[in-house]
Amino acid sequence: MTKPKVLLLGEIEHAHESWNSLSNIAELVYPRARTRAEFLDECRSGDLDGVVAIYRTFASVDYTGRFDEELVPALPASVKFVCHNGAGYDQVDVHVCTKRGIRVSNTPTAVDDATADVTMFLILGALRGFNISMRALRGGQWRGHPPPPLGRDPEGKTLGILGMGGIGKNLRRKAEAFSMRVIYHNREKLSDELSGGAEYVSFAELLMTSDVISLNLPLNDKTRHKISTREFEMMKKGVVIVNTARGAIIDEEALVKALDSGHVASVGLDVYENEPSIHPGLLANDYVMLLPHMGTWTIETQTAMEEWTISNVRAAIETGALRSVIPEHAAL
Repeated sequence: MTKPKVLLLGEIEHAHESWNSLSNIAELVYPRARTRAEFLDECRSGDLDGVVAIYRTFASVDYTGRFDEELVPALPASVKFVCHNGAGYDQVDVHVCTKRGIRVSNTPTAVDDATADVTMFLILGALRGFNISMRALRGGQWRGHPPPPLGRDPEGKTLGILGMGGIGKNLRRKAEAFSMRVIYHNREKLSDELSGGAEYVSFAELLMTSDVISLNLPLNDKTRHKISTREFEMMKKGVVIVNTARGAIIDEEALVKALDSGHVASVGLDVYENEPSIHPGLLANDYVMLLPHMGTWTIETQTAMEEWTISNVRAAIETGALRSVIPEHAAL
């Protein structure tokens, strides 16, 4: 009997043994295409017919582009599953996949520890204003001349977590170790057990009362530019903002203006609205700590994400179901 096919979009960097073991139940195939146009042609040519599941990485968007209303209908009719390596899956148009009867999975909890670690790093760095002196030190000026303003301690500060999913819950535990008071806003209030006792507040109250705001939301049509001019105006003067979710949750033009006015004291960013391009106003501001999207950039986490995605592929082939289907497809 002919084996179903599994298409790899991107690279397996760590979990080679697990990936190769899929050859016992499926034929592993790889695209020739190096551009979106070539990939669309390859899909339409029939060369990929028989592919049931697709393993895709975040980086594969460089040659396939987004899984959107043009690409998804061009996929072979045999495709039933898209297994995305990553917690965020904004590169995949879920609604178009739904219409095609394609179910999508992600790696929800594999990223929690590493991303929350980076969030806490950025919170501490932004509060303490480390970026100014780090720059000065590399320029041979010790702390800087004149020395920078004194930083602020995290102890006793109110951290507002916008989006209390796996990363938000993990961050709550880490922040409490620094004696921060944690409040959160979510689509729905969590049980005391799930929230760890963090206080649920309205979106407006979180903006108005937080000393530090951490963005931990998925990017979709409802969250794009969730934080813009009006929201900045509602925040405390001197607020610190950290974003390790997706860049477009913040209106970067409005953020630069809020920083330049001094209303926002400092910012820690791992993600950007048009990455890898970064707004020049962010690059120029000494009170902005910048990382190049490294929230999950550890051997342990990258390996766990690959293993998780492979397990979704295996489950799709062996059982016709996914281990961690995205919420939008849970009822399909």
